[in-house]
Amino acid sequence: MNVLIVLAHPEPQSFNAALKSTAVETLQTGGHEVTISDLYAMGWQAALGGDDFVGERADKHYLNLPREQEHAFAHNTFAAQIKAEQDKVSRADLVLLHFPVWWFSMPGILKGWVDRVFARGFAYSTGRKYASGHFKGKKAMLCITTGTASSLYEPNGIDGDLHHILWPIHNGILAYTGFAVLPPFTAWMPASVTEHERQDYLTGYAEQLNCLDSLQPLYFHPWEDYDDSQRLKPGVIAKSGVQWNPRAEQNKVQAWSEFTPEDKH
Repeated sequence: MNVLIVLAHPEPQSFNAALKSTAVETLQTGGHEVTISDLYAMGWQAALGGDDFVGERADKHYLNLPREQEHAFAHNTFAAQIKAEQDKVSRADLVLLHFPVWWFSMPGILKGWVDRVFARGFAYSTGRKYASGHFKGKKAMLCITTGTASSLYEPNGIDGDLHHILWPIHNGILAYTGFAVLPPFTAWMPASVTEHERQDYLTGYAEQLNCLDSLQPLYFHPWEDYDDSQRLKPGVIAKSGVQWNPRAEQNKVQAWSEFTPEDKH
């Protein structure tokens, strides 16, 4: 299997970097080919703009980015840095995005990588999204670190359910372009735990990577669950973006019902 790791952390000695090193060692030991895009080390330019295109533009007088991306893909006129990353994605069977959660999302440098690399024509196009997305047949997974404890990211936590926080990435970027999205690996506040606990995170990540073939992807509703307005049909229970387990869902509802009225507001 070909694996692309995209790392978005400015510090080479960070725990994000340690998780990346664990991934490289684990995957290579398992016989997989690993390619790394260390965005800060590469000096990756985050901003999408006219410099992304070389050669003749579709419209040199007005910068319509989706149109220019589609034109560049059709005529092979993306800037070399973008083309190199697109080639890595094309070769990859699995894409791992490693990053710290900043402001409930990914760092800007990684969002810029998505903006520029997942270009129209290459990553998506008219009629090609979700189950028919360009990256159908590939897998993707997030490896993230947080600055706060896991209890804050539970359904009743102040920061909100982690699956909801990651929805724009899991659904809006990965599932949208056709990836099968594997459950994320999370190292909770590694800067504030013991060395033994950090080692447990590294061991746990290696174990998850060693069982990739048996990991159940997150559930996303198939096209037939939606009506002509692309909303869920009446009677279809919304459950996208989670590992669907009816018993667990029942327990979640039961736990919610046990909160006091004041807790629910």
